[in-house]
Amino acid sequence: MTFSGNDRPFTRKTKRLERPRLMRAIALTAVAGVIVSSLSLYHHYGASKTSFCNFGESFNCDIVNRSVYSTVLGVPVALIGILGYLLLLALATIYRDKAETPLMLLIASVGGLGFALYLTYIEKFVLAAWCILCLGSLVLILGEAIMTGLLTAMSVRKG
Repeated sequence: MTFSGNDRPFTRKTKRLERPRLMRAIALTAVAGVIVSSLSLYHHYGASKTSFCNFGESFNCDIVNRSVYSTVLGVPVALIGILGYLLLLALATIYRDKAETPLMLLIASVGGLGFALYLTYIEKFVLAAWCILCLGSLVLILGEAIMTGLLTAMSVRKG
């Protein structure tokens, strides 16, 4: 099967449509990250010793969320997550048309992914407890890194 010039699956028109859709997906994923991180921050400051994600010693958000590793220089890790996701959201919406935005999104999301992987290491090997909210945030920031990597690759090919 051969394709003529008009039958190619990825035309210039399709590529122009991909960037806005990818930016919307990045923005929506960032909103989900803000929600997950906000729930985590709420539980960080919660007075109750029980939470909705307490499934024993192995899966317990309270163990993770109230450990010494739940803050960096006195700032809750969940708040850092909220700020990071808000940065991604701002870049994908307010600054979406700037030429440098894809690279800035990639740097921010890969930095966030590295931080999330470090925290996941702490959960596994230091605390020996998993936080479902933290794992959810890890999945979201991984998705952000993949999408921003695609967006950056598209921008490099285009430019």
